[in-house]
Amino acid sequence: MSLRCSLGLVASLLISLPVYAASCMTQAQMTPSERNDLAAAARILLNQVQNGDVNGLRAGTLPAVASDFSGIASSVEQIHPLIQRATVTVDDLYDLDASTDQPNQPNTQFFCGSPTVVLSFSGLPPGKYALAILHATGVQQPQQISFILAHNGSQWQLAGFFAKPMVEDGHDGLWYWVSARRFKQENGRWAAWIYFRMATNLLEPLDSLSSPNLQKLLRETEEVKPADFPSGTPVTMYSTSGPIQMTAIDTSTAFGGLDLDVHYTPDAVQAAQLSNPPAARQQMLDIMNALLQAHPELHQAFHGIWVHADHGNNTLFALELPMDQIASGVGGAPVTR
Repeated sequence: MSLRCSLGLVASLLISLPVYAASCMTQAQMTPSERNDLAAAARILLNQVQNGDVNGLRAGTLPAVASDFSGIASSVEQIHPLIQRATVTVDDLYDLDASTDQPNQPNTQFFCGSPTVVLSFSGLPPGKYALAILHATGVQQPQQISFILAHNGSQWQLAGFFAKPMVEDGHDGLWYWVSARRFKQENGRWAAWIYFRMATNLLEPLDSLSSPNLQKLLRETEEVKPADFPSGTPVTMYSTSGPIQMTAIDTSTAFGGLDLDVHYTPDAVQAAQLSNPPAARQQMLDIMNALLQAHPELHQAFHGIWVHADHGNNTLFALELPMDQIASGVGGAPVTR
């Protein structure tokens, strides 16, 4: 689902037990001095990200994380052009105290506030930590940035970095959640499933955070999961060009609007047809029309469909068409390799 998340080294989704609890304070429970110090540290880090100051960011990073900084550096280089002129807001702060934990505990959980937000980390060394969630808005592609901070000596240092978009195709996560529910009511399971997943990606700041609202969203998502949707396993769909082995379906805004991004593996006959542009184009159109016949709600949910015929890691032929051009087969953006 066009998921974009830049992970630091200390945070991961809790997937196993046992779990060890530690204490957490929300920003409302902090003293003004504690809240201001933590917010100031987070703003300094985000200012460095905005400026693409990788060296400055590394200098303020926990040594164990700074020793392998390439992932964070790459993420900063990708995101800083998007948020250079953004307005920064500190959205949420959490003070996480695991200083009394025993070393080498596999998992640590922090239960924060009411309603309870749960933060789950694996392999977290004893110490004092914090989570700062910030919004960078007022730009074309607003982002939510999360920092895991570690208290080292007398200062907060970076221990993990997460970046995710707040908007996709001009809409936020709440819009996709509401729209997904509407498609569910209309039995448009494919559009509902994709929109629910997009809502999750836009509303979930990092994988290690769980809240009642996010849990509700995940339950609603699983309730509509279609059996005929390729999720790690190819699914066969029948078109006038024969059986199609769909391997993956995602979304893309490469052509402006939100497109359904479809990948399939052609059989030998279909692959041979792809060397002839008119035949290749017809094969793509057959797939698009078969998808729309099977799932008519896709007409409303997406700007168009982008189909890729793949052979291994190579794309043999690809075609994107807006919805209003699929039936006529006029226009489009073919790509061959």
